[in-house]
This record gives sequence, C-alpha cells and structure tokens, in this order.
Amino acid sequence: MNTPNPEASPPSRVASGWITVLLIALAAAVGQAFGRFSYGVLLPAIRDDLGITNTIAGLIGASNVSAYLVGTMLVAWATSRFRLLHVMRFGLVFATFGLFLVASTKDPLMLALGLSVAGLGGAFLWIPAPVIAADALPDSQRHLAVGMMGSGIGFGIMFASVLSGTLRASHGDGAWSDVYLVQFSIGLGLLVLTFFLVRHRQGSPQGGAGLGGISALQRMAGWAPLIIAYSAFGFMYLLIMGFLTTRLEDDSLWTSGDAAFALTLMGFSMIFGGPTFASIAKRFGARVTISVAFGLWPIFVGIVLTGQYLPVLVASIGLGFLFSALPSLITLYVVENTSPQDYGPAFAAATLAFGIAQTVSPPIGGWIADQNGSFALVFMLSALVSVLGLMASLRLPSNV
Repeated sequence: MNTPNPEASPPSRVASGWITVLLIALAAAVGQAFGRFSYGVLLPAIRDDLGITNTIAGLIGASNVSAYLVGTMLVAWATSRFRLLHVMRFGLVFATFGLFLVASTKDPLMLALGLSVAGLGGAFLWIPAPVIAADALPDSQRHLAVGMMGSGIGFGIMFASVLSGTLRASHGDGAWSDVYLVQFSIGLGLLVLTFFLVRHRQGSPQGGAGLGGISALQRMAGWAPLIIAYSAFGFMYLLIMGFLTTRLEDDSLWTSGDAAFALTLMGFSMIFGGPTFASIAKRFGARVTISVAFGLWPIFVGIVLTGQYLPVLVASIGLGFLFSALPSLITLYVVENTSPQDYGPAFAAATLAFGIAQTVSPPIGGWIADQNGSFALVFMLSALVSVLGLMASLRLPSNV
C-alpha cells in the first residue's frame, strides 16, 4: 500500500516478504489470540479457580475489550505521527507485558489490569499489522498477506486450546496461569525476532489525524455499511468466542477436554479462513463474499445449540472459518479503498466502532446467562445480530 512491490520481484525478495508476513501473523497471535481470546478459552477454569460469577467474568473480559477500544482511539493519532512499524512494535511490547501480568496473579482486579494492558497492546499491534504484511508481498499476493493475519490468530487460539486442555487435565483449573506464562514466553521471543527481522518502508507520516480518525474513514467509499457490518461482527463473534467452552461444559455437559477440542478445531480452521475468503473476494468482490460469510453464521450457531457432539465439531470448523474470514475481509476492504495516509486513521476509526460493540458484548452475554441459567439465549442473540451484519454488507458498493 505504501510502497507497492512490482510483480517481477526477485525470489529472494519474495521469500523475505513471506518471512515478514509469517512473523507479523505470529505477532497477531500474541496480540489477539493470546492477549485477548485466550481468556475465553480459559474462562471456565478461571471462573472456577477464582470463584467468580459469569457476570464478573464478563466484566473482566470487558476490561480487555475496553482497553482495546481506548487503544483504537490512540492508534488513529499515533499512525498519523509515527511509522506503522513503530506503532506495531509498541503494541507487541504492551501485549507481551500484559500476558506477564496475567500469568503472575490470582486476583480478579489484577487479572483485569493485565488483560487491559494486553488489550491496549492488541489495538496498537493489530491496526498497522495488515498493511505492513501486505506491503511485504507483490501486488498479486497482497490479499493473501492480509488473510494470513487471521491465520495467525487461528493458530494462536488452536495452540491455547491444546495447551489449556493438556494442562487442565494434568494440573486442574489452576493451570490457567501456566498457560499465560507459556504465552508470555512466546511473546517475548517473538518480540526479539520482529525487532531484528521485520522491516517496512514508509513515507514520513504527515500528521493531522486526531483521536478516532473519523474524517479519514468518511473519505472511504461504503464506509457507513462497513461500520455497521464490522460492529455487528464485533458484538456477535465475542458471544461465541467468549462463551463457547462454557456453553459446552455447563449447558451441554461436555468434558473440559471435549470443549477444548471443539475450540482447537475452530482455531485450526481459522488458519485457513482468512486466506481462503480473501481469495474468494478477489474473484467475486467484497460485497458478495462478506454477505455470504454473514449469512452462514446463524446456521453454524444453530448447530452448536443442538449440543450434539459431531455436529457441534463440524459447526466449530465452520465458525472458525468465519471468525478468520470476516475481519480479514473487512480489513482487506479498508486496505484497498483508502490512501496510504488515510489507512491508519480510517482503520482505527472502523476498529473503534468494532471495539465499542465488543465492549458491551461480554457483560451482556454473562448477564443473560446468569439470569437464565443457560447460554442458549446468548448464542441466539449472536445469530440475530449476524442478520444485521448481512443487511449492512448487502449495502456495500457493488464494484468492490
């Protein structure tokens, strides 16, 4: 985007570009999968180990999302004044430090603080990451680079699920802190690698963007329906991601190992969802592809509600594809429809709306579950909101 690569790039340059994409995808795993989504994976263990209610657990999760929300407002300002690579590195530092804080405590307030630090880092990392990855590859492969960001998150969730199931089986619910300790160690190692190996050529930032980046976003075609669709995704996905294992263990009476396996399958399919749907969008356009993804969501959620073992595992694979596909498609839309100067502030503004939806989602879901003694209505709400996302995506410009 900032420095498009020619199609006839030397093989060594292409190989170096893919190394950059891989490292950034793994950084996305640290900032998003470890720093944000691992909490949903470990929620049953954390809740039982600390003796907290679903409502309190939802509020702790909301602290992570709230910090992510604050981060998106700050990133709009930061990306207009600092190079994208510097902003991303700052985010990785914060995300890694947040993981250390979470791994070091058994106190709910300190847990919320650590998750807040990780959430702030996740915003600073995630927003610049896609375009840095896209700029590392030739034009014909840029969509794959953006899709790989979702792959990194999927890998991180799969890793967290496997590690969680293994450690909980051998050490009980208290092993959740050990999972975070391992994730912190990975983040620390990746932090060193990205500082030495990831490079990004970019013109000098021109400044001018305030908090939020709304003016930059409004210069993008189709910005209003995109914001509605992205917000719908932010609300609906976290109701599933945050409460899937709890739903399966509490409502469907699955063992923790079986629930972790469902999430592992979901994470595994996320590895392929972003690149697959990004390739489909390149051929059929963003509006059609995003609409199809939203249309499939309530079908898979309905299957999960049956609680039947094999159908739920299949639905988990389908949801994993969509978890990765939708944010990758929306990110790709912004990358391809904004100028180099507008990208950072515009994507930050879009992510701000996404973050607001995420902020209210976990406590609402936890409250509904506490009031009804079941997560069934929580999942139904997710399916209903996906219809709003479908309606908004159908209003995107037909030529993109």
